[in-house]
Amino acid sequence: MNIFIPLLAGLLLGYLLKRAGKKPNLEIPTSVALLAMIFFLGVKTGEVHVDGLWLFGVSIIFAVFTVAASLLLAEVVK
Repeated sequence: MNIFIPLLAGLLLGYLLKRAGKKPNLEIPTSVALLAMIFFLGVKTGEVHVDGLWLFGVSIIFAVFTVAASLLLAEVVK
């Protein structure tokens, strides 16, 4: 799916609204779009067959290493 067409259309619409002096409230449409994306991501993820325990273990290890590397880098830069 080509994402550039809606992106460019949104940029053009935002520019035209800015030039017209209008500032629409986009909080509700943005929230709805994000919730829909999260929902469909969950549906797509649910279709994949993986070993949940293995994935949990790998995720925990990755998180621990990420935190450790961040703390180490913070100490080195400090």
